[in-house]
Amino acid sequence: MSTVIERPQTMSPPDRIDVLDQGFVRLDGALADDLSVVKAARVSFGVRKTAMEPADEGLIRFLMRERHGTPFEHNSFRFHVRCPIFVAREWFRHRLGSFNELSGRYTELPEAFYVPAPEDVRTQVGKPGAYTFETVDDETAERTRQRLQDSYESAYATYRALLDDGVAKEVARAVLPVGIYTEFFWTLNARSLMNFLSLRNAETAQREIRRFAEAVEQHFAALMPVTHAAFVARERVAP
Repeated sequence: MSTVIERPQTMSPPDRIDVLDQGFVRLDGALADDLSVVKAARVSFGVRKTAMEPADEGLIRFLMRERHGTPFEHNSFRFHVRCPIFVAREWFRHRLGSFNELSGRYTELPEAFYVPAPEDVRTQVGKPGAYTFETVDDETAERTRQRLQDSYESAYATYRALLDDGVAKEVARAVLPVGIYTEFFWTLNARSLMNFLSLRNAETAQREIRRFAEAVEQHFAALMPVTHAAFVARERVAP
């Protein structure tokens, strides 16, 4: 008789996790659990699993260790993300997923811009490929934040003036800076998600996108705790 494994309940994060000053990551839907990996792997032997058993955790660790990646693809996460455009443009480089973004052609973009917290204003030290980032003094941080705010307000005022003159939204949006917030839906499987996390929730990632990746990883860990633990144990290398 097989023994069904009973794992401790994982504390799930809220559906929406706030990030930066006005952003968020929201889990809009998911068809994802550790059993999906086991089912996909064991179908090779004509076996259909309906519940996790003790040996299945070992199977997931084996698949991760040997980088047998396809069993991690038979699941789905759908996220709703609000982030600055410069973060979104880094995010969209991960093409193993589907994106649908707020359109500045069809809707008036809201006046919402990213102003970094004082401790996130930083200076860049070093050479390409070997940069380090260090905080600046309080006066420089506040001056930077104010200059960003002034620039945002001026750009948005110009945007509104263009719209008031009857200029098309798709033309008027050209004046807006990459610090403006956008929104998008993002759908992908666990294998692609681990690839994203290995690169964007890493020491070398830009701080802002890393904050979003940290929020994404909370949802991944809650829904697929065995897979996530195996991913971490393998030094966060995607299978």
